[in-house]
Amino acid sequence: MIQAHHQSSEYDAIIVGAGFAGMYMLNSLKKLGLSVKVIEAASDVGGTWFWNRYPGARCDVPSMEYSYSFSEDLQQEWNWTEVMAAQPEILEYANHVADRLELRADIQFNTRVSAAKFLDGDKRWRVDTEAGETYICQFCIMATGCLSVPNTPQIDGAETFKGDVYHTGEWPHTGVDFENISVGIIGTGSSGIQAIPVIAEQAKHLTVFQRTPNYTMPAHNRPLTEDFREDAKDNYADIRQRQRESIAGIIGYGFGFGGSDTVEPTEAILETSAEEREAALSKEGFSAIPRYIDIGLDMSANELACDMYREQISRTVKNPQTAEGLMPRGYPIGCKRPVIDTHYYDTFNRDNTTLVDLRQGGIEKITETGVQTSQGQFDFDALVYATGFDAMTGALLKMDVRGAGGVKLSDHWQAGPRTYLGLQINGFPNMFTITGPGSPSVLSNMIVSIEQHVDWISDCIKHMAQNSLQLIEASAEAEENWIAHVNEVANGTMLTAPSCNSWYLGANIVGKPRIFMPYAGGVGTYREYCDAVVTNNYEGFKLSA
Repeated sequence: MIQAHHQSSEYDAIIVGAGFAGMYMLNSLKKLGLSVKVIEAASDVGGTWFWNRYPGARCDVPSMEYSYSFSEDLQQEWNWTEVMAAQPEILEYANHVADRLELRADIQFNTRVSAAKFLDGDKRWRVDTEAGETYICQFCIMATGCLSVPNTPQIDGAETFKGDVYHTGEWPHTGVDFENISVGIIGTGSSGIQAIPVIAEQAKHLTVFQRTPNYTMPAHNRPLTEDFREDAKDNYADIRQRQRESIAGIIGYGFGFGGSDTVEPTEAILETSAEEREAALSKEGFSAIPRYIDIGLDMSANELACDMYREQISRTVKNPQTAEGLMPRGYPIGCKRPVIDTHYYDTFNRDNTTLVDLRQGGIEKITETGVQTSQGQFDFDALVYATGFDAMTGALLKMDVRGAGGVKLSDHWQAGPRTYLGLQINGFPNMFTITGPGSPSVLSNMIVSIEQHVDWISDCIKHMAQNSLQLIEASAEAEENWIAHVNEVANGTMLTAPSCNSWYLGANIVGKPRIFMPYAGGVGTYREYCDAVVTNNYEGFKLSA
């Protein structure tokens, strides 16, 4: 057993965040015998699924695969109802895990961390909360999530709007009734694309303000059958292993394919004829496009897929002007996070839905009654921001984090986030970042990446205790080399295309350094890197007694 500290304000580890990462990290460290406290801003567990309660909120990973694998009991006793679960069901699952593993006693809710500072003399971390509490710990573990800080753009006149204002990332827990209300929504990223069809069904009228049309694929969501659930449970050992070795942590079993089928594309679009592409489009619609393996690597192949995509929009949306407004142009499929939808394009065939294509004239200001654009004034009763998040780094940089010598994380990251493996930062000993920048994180099934990081960190802390080691820190050289590798892997893919302005690059946040943040080499390859680092005696890390 590891010797634990049990003073009321002193712990072996402080974990910031009680989403899926924080909960599993807590469970793992408790099993090691450590004293642990989790500090969580929300009033309960669930992380992003606690906050994101907007209409239509749903996971884009199949439920059977978007779940913990560390506990066979959890795997066998939980029954998902749909191929891709909606937010309420995922939050219910998070609560079930917290109850089943008795985690809440070690989580302090309704508390926001304001600062974390490494104490050079004591070689420990001091964690301060906005409520004025102070905690001391050996390990400070940031389970703050990649998409946890909502981004509300600064628009002139925003404070003058007299109607109700909502953000998809901070949705009222009581829900919102839009019946007989006209609504304006700004943003057509993932949350906007999921919310728009549902709001349109409720609202008297919906006005959609779109800056950049997105590429989105139909979810084809449906209930799971009892037979399929039982089959998946019987095969979970194989499913999990294949997930861990895959590119994105998703093998497609959860979509109902089963057996040896996968969602990996197999066909090259450059080797197809126009007639073959037309036949595929006529048969499968948008779903024909992901089958092509070369669209992520070759710009000519990608443009053929974009042509197919735009053609399908023109077939789906009846008004030619609206269809043209919804067509993405000038950036490739795959440069932004793939979006799934349920009847998104069909929504624009409704009489009560209006598209405002801001490429034809942008927003000038928000007024008391709506939005003024250079195309004209649009009035409504309620305004929804579906404008995404300050991704990957937002939560960490909202806190005053200072490492050895008082160096601010914001200064160390002035030119963009720098980490080694997305796990640690040079100059910040004993601080770990779960699914931090430089790891597969948002390019993967988050649960697969979370489990891998938590297991790595737990094993590392156990190794340190067994070898009487007090500190671990990423070296400057290892950090530099890893950043170079992350960029090298992403270069040549659609993710870093010159025309791509995605939140992967921080392009949605004014003034944020433009740097590609996640690791694009795949979760299987990344896991091999992390395992090799351990095998080579924690290569790239400085460990000291």
